Amino acid sequence: MKVPGRINSIRRKIMHRITKNVGKSYKTPTVDASKPLPIKKVLIVRPNHRLGNQLLLTPIVQEVVNTFPDCKIDLFVKGGVAVPVFQNYEAVNKIIQLPKKPFNHLIKYAITWVSVKQKRYDLVINGDTNSSSGRLITNISKAKFKVFGEHYEDIAEKHSDYRHISKKPIYNLRRFLEHLGYQKNDSELPVLNLKLNAEEIENGKAILNGIVKNNKKTICIYTNATGGKCYSEDWWNTFYERLLKEYSNYNIIEMLPIENISKINFKAPHFYSKDIREMAAIIKNTSVFIAADNGVMHLASASLTPTVGLFAPTDLTVYGPYGNQNVAINTNETTIDDWIAATNNILN
Repeated sequence: MKVPGRINSIRRKIMHRITKNVGKSYKTPTVDASKPLPIKKVLIVRPNHRLGNQLLLTPIVQEVVNTFPDCKIDLFVKGGVAVPVFQNYEAVNKIIQLPKKPFNHLIKYAITWVSVKQKRYDLVINGDTNSSSGRLITNISKAKFKVFGEHYEDIAEKHSDYRHISKKPIYNLRRFLEHLGYQKNDSELPVLNLKLNAEEIENGKAILNGIVKNNKKTICIYTNATGGKCYSEDWWNTFYERLLKEYSNYNIIEMLPIENISKINFKAPHFYSKDIREMAAIIKNTSVFIAADNGVMHLASASLTPTVGLFAPTDLTVYGPYGNQNVAINTNETTIDDWIAATNNILN
């Protein structure tokens, strides 16, 4: 049963009001900061099924591993996409999956929630400030140390990028540890990373070579997105023609979505795959990836390929690709010349 978007929006608002004070009574434990914090078993909570949201979880997983190298991590998520996303993360022990459509699987949904209480963790982290479910799961879990995902103005004042959905849980964890008495961590924040291995990348190269059939470098575009994030055919055709003009010495190919649609009417050499790791491996062998805000944009970023993210209705300070020469562009406030300039900065 598919729940209408309007009903979902109302549900989220109600749940937010109900859960906004959950975790307020939690008291930070007192520890001996002269000794290492005994963190071996960690639960990270992000009950969202979308590809982009699971990829956006990879930086906090890396942060936890960097901070507690001997730990094992369980992930509480929704749907099955986290399995291929974290396939090469050795520290990820178990992926606890809520059904993607809970109203169709109410018993399994309830059992999965209850299962969290059957294991004791050392540390639980809510990976999304705005997730009411994440806050509730963090609250019912058994753990001495809990990071509920609050918004802290003291962090916002120090870090202009605090609102970013991947960075916020990292800043919150660092603040939590600092308040326990541990040394302040000012190291560079981890970026999205799918951890492609050499075999996967080589396979992606072979597929790409079969598409372009030459030795020129390649620019990859993805013209699809959901709802208001999707640019029109006229918009994409104008941009594509400009790309052809500016980068005649490059291949320009298009990655197609599962719906097999193209906003440039299949004018460019194109490919499609249902395997997200294969998709990422192909992208990894390109020079730059250009797309609107969507899960595949985050997949490109997680392949560690320089990514140009194009934003109109959504907030780039929250969802923009970062690090690794990535750039997020507000297309409402810029022109096509600015988009080309940003691409040039990466290629040059």
